[in-house]
Amino acid sequence: MTKTPLLLGLLLAPTLAFATTLELPADARLEVQVVAPLSLDADTPRRDDILLRPVAEGSGSHQIPDYCVMVGDAQIDGERVRITTSSITCIDTEGSDSHIYSGEISAAAYDSDGDFAIAACQAGRCELSPEHGFELQLASDLAIEEQRNPSEQINIERRQAEGDGVANPIPAEQPDPDQ
Repeated sequence: MTKTPLLLGLLLAPTLAFATTLELPADARLEVQVVAPLSLDADTPRRDDILLRPVAEGSGSHQIPDYCVMVGDAQIDGERVRITTSSITCIDTEGSDSHIYSGEISAAAYDSDGDFAIAACQAGRCELSPEHGFELQLASDLAIEEQRNPSEQINIERRQAEGDGVANPIPAEQPDPDQ
């Protein structure tokens, strides 16, 4: 009788290892950086579709997988750079399994001084380097569902081809390609 719940628990454990939804509460703060240098001035006061990435073990209130990219817009706001985000894509890995999350995110940048927008301007020119960390604060709850992962089936087939499954297409005796 005790074997059934234990067996059921063991069977369910791998599927419970990954959440099917990536969730963060409103007001969560994530430390991020721009992926490429960002420069704004009077001639180019706005840039759309900039890329942001999380800082590994960042100082924000919450963490997201290291392999995430957020898309946002940046514009000059007085002597600061205002950055807002619109979308996020993350890949969370565990062993040979990977899970993809992609959806909308509404967040705005805050600098280390706690003020809205980033103090990165001098004499009308604003610059952010990929080394400059800042925080994004979510404007609303984030809940994005796991997406279909086409590489998952390819990985299953690859593992079978390496001898881990019954559908192993590699013949038992292979000719030596060097002969």
